Amino acid sequence: MKKALVPMVLALILFAYGSYVGLVVLPPAVEPILHNNYRILFFHLPSAITAYTAFTVTLITAIAYLIKREEKWDIIAVSSAKAGFFMITAALISGSIWAKAAWGAYWNWDPRETTVLILWAAYAAYFAIRASIEDPVEKAKVSSILAILCYATIPLSYLSAKMFFSLHPTTQSLQIGFNVGRALGPMILSFLLMYVAFLILDVKITELEMEVKD
Repeated sequence: MKKALVPMVLALILFAYGSYVGLVVLPPAVEPILHNNYRILFFHLPSAITAYTAFTVTLITAIAYLIKREEKWDIIAVSSAKAGFFMITAALISGSIWAKAAWGAYWNWDPRETTVLILWAAYAAYFAIRASIEDPVEKAKVSSILAILCYATIPLSYLSAKMFFSLHPTTQSLQIGFNVGRALGPMILSFLLMYVAFLILDVKITELEMEVKD
């Protein structure tokens, strides 16, 4: 449990700093449409990056479970998937708020919006199917296979804005200056550290629950 304390404290410090700079220090955008609405970027982008990171860890540990058949890999995989699912939900919600401000509607069936929704649904199905299996070994095996299949939605959602016409800005089109970067950088790092802290705690709690059951 103590291992989670350092990343959590660092995350809170960085989050406080990034939020203060992003919400208080930085001036409104010059473009009337964006004005203060651009500040949602400081929560939307870190959520998306952390979700992709978490699902990548789930993929790696799911493969590790299928190779080694060690329970610890399944525990890490599902704990990481929990964090990823929470973060991608936050990214969807914050993205919809941005869409309303920038494009006039919360939902536009834009390729990026649509593929992220598919991603969300795929991992929702992962949790639903996992919960329906009682045998622990079978649950871990099926979950690992599903985690690998679900990961196909990650490159699909990321590349969708490049492969199809999309209102969503691509990484190449984003122009992030020093002022925005000094808020966005700490926010991204704080979200990643929060993920690390959650992963450590959730894995430990799951292991303790399993020990009690045994």
